[in-house]
Amino acid sequence: MAPKNRPKYLDLLHIKLPVPGLVSILHRVSGALLFLFIPVFLFFLQTSLVSAEGFEAVRRTLDFWPVKLGVIGLVWAFLHHFFAGLRYLAIDLHYGVELAAARASAKAVLAASLALTLILGAILW
Repeated sequence: MAPKNRPKYLDLLHIKLPVPGLVSILHRVSGALLFLFIPVFLFFLQTSLVSAEGFEAVRRTLDFWPVKLGVIGLVWAFLHHFFAGLRYLAIDLHYGVELAAARASAKAVLAASLALTLILGAILW
């Protein structure tokens, strides 16, 4: 038997992932981002509901362009996590398990999350 030509180590920056693998990793990253920013969401919600001055302070904070970019990033994280979650629910129910269907649904998740992020980002900006 000839030895198999396998890599000695895995360089994650040079591995070409298939689209479903990329969607899987982005699903985890988006979930972590959403989890980490829950306290910020709750702080903004509490501050905006306490008084009119608190609401104005939150509105002024959200008017800064770096904060807007962060909010658009979190909108992407929510949309990607939502659509990828629906895709994984369908796979758990044995829909779209075949290779072609799995690749198509992964591409649909990326397209839908990016398209809606662009639309909502334009509205928020």
